[in-house]
Amino acid sequence: MPIRALVRPLLFAAVLAAFAAVPSALSAQVTAADSAAVLLATATAFEAEGERDVATTLYRHIVQRFPGTPAAESALARLDGRVTGGGETELRVWATTYGLWMGVAIPLALESEEPEAYGAGLLLGGPVGYLAAHRFARSRPVSPGQARAISWGGTWGAIQGAGWAIALDLDDDRIEDRIWSMIAGGAIGTVGGVLASRSEITPGTATAATAGSVWGLWFGVATSVLADAGEDPTVAAAMVTGNIGLVAGALAGHRLPLSRGRTRLISLGGVIGGFAGLGSALIAEVDDDQSAIAFPLVGSIAGLIAGAALTRGEDVEDDPYGPDASSFGAGALVNWTEGALSLSTPLPTPTWDLAARAHGQSGLAWKIPLLNARF
Repeated sequence: MPIRALVRPLLFAAVLAAFAAVPSALSAQVTAADSAAVLLATATAFEAEGERDVATTLYRHIVQRFPGTPAAESALARLDGRVTGGGETELRVWATTYGLWMGVAIPLALESEEPEAYGAGLLLGGPVGYLAAHRFARSRPVSPGQARAISWGGTWGAIQGAGWAIALDLDDDRIEDRIWSMIAGGAIGTVGGVLASRSEITPGTATAATAGSVWGLWFGVATSVLADAGEDPTVAAAMVTGNIGLVAGALAGHRLPLSRGRTRLISLGGVIGGFAGLGSALIAEVDDDQSAIAFPLVGSIAGLIAGAALTRGEDVEDDPYGPDASSFGAGALVNWTEGALSLSTPLPTPTWDLAARAHGQSGLAWKIPLLNARF
């Protein structure tokens, strides 16, 4: 095999691995747009030399890793819009299921008693939901985190619609009013999820927001029962604390950041603690509602705290292109991470030499990191 044929794939692998594994090693003067421009220039060079497959892979990486940059727009144009972000399947499955639900909910809200109306809703709801998600996914890449933001936005909106319909004491004899509230809430939540997905959302952040909203519901119900607030105030409190949990989970997932795996383990700790509390209440044979709810509440809180403490250091994000990606190694010759010393193969990182650009040169330079320290 000619040496030139070997060099190109190796150079491509080095470029992609460097950007995937060591984005923190880039100079502080280099912005995301600059990094994307370097990759775009490399991809364009590969394409000019007939390496279309390599160039296509780089174009897709640019679109997924650097959304909103001029280079990403150029890369998307070169791909003719054919690029995926990994969340399209989840979005299509949810949209199809939600379409089927709407196919039943709308005739029910309209108080239809004709079986043909429900049959038509089931016949059209699924395909319409799927086609809507398919069209949306073709308009731009959808990451798993973005897909979860949309799907949970619609689901959470429907839950909020039902909850507030109960809390506001809509006519109990008219289930149709509550169905309309769920339809409206689902629509608002879906639009909110679409707007939120315009920014990149990691799978960990999306999972943390989802878990936070569910735990918020539970805490609202439990504290209201302890306060003997009654049915309607309990539902209203659950809706409010659920929204607080949604926001708190999203912020925690973004700022800590939390990975999808760690978020699930923390929630698992809360579930184990809650059931342990329930078991303790059964063993103690408590005979009042307040005590019966207090044991699982305390247990779940303790479980969440224990889960967070025991999973420290397990925040490697599931997204291989995320900021904490480690699938290609640490990236430097010597790596020091929280007291742990390790050696790995240094990965060359393409960047811009601003001084060279000022003198009219190309400005493309390669950095080979020798030390990567994280305290």
